[in-house]
Amino acid sequence: MSLSDPIGDMLARIKNSQTRSQKKVEMPSSKFKTKIAEVLKEEGFIIDYKVEEIDKKHNLVILLKYNFGNPVISTIERVSKPGRRIFSSAESLPKINNGLGIAIISTPKGVMTDVNARKQKIGGEIICKVF
Repeated sequence: MSLSDPIGDMLARIKNSQTRSQKKVEMPSSKFKTKIAEVLKEEGFIIDYKVEEIDKKHNLVILLKYNFGNPVISTIERVSKPGRRIFSSAESLPKINNGLGIAIISTPKGVMTDVNARKQKIGGEIICKVF
């Protein structure tokens, strides 16, 4: 099965799993999805992630984080889509929820948060917003 937007699928799976209060979510793995999961882990939105190999297929398993029964990720939404890519310079990167949330940016130096991209003064494609 081919997906036209695998990153959108990843974000939808995370959102749907958290509304059902599941502890983990599984999805097909890719290097880009793994880097997004790494950023989410560094920022404290998920507990951990791992890549498992089952029958020569790699699956990304994300352990979701909850605070007193409520999901830590209240909103996760895709910004740049395959039909409309959204790019931004370092100066015009958006602040998410007045600095309480993050934007995940794909830059020439890798996938990082908007805060790190501003510090390094590099722009890129805005993948998603998380808060």
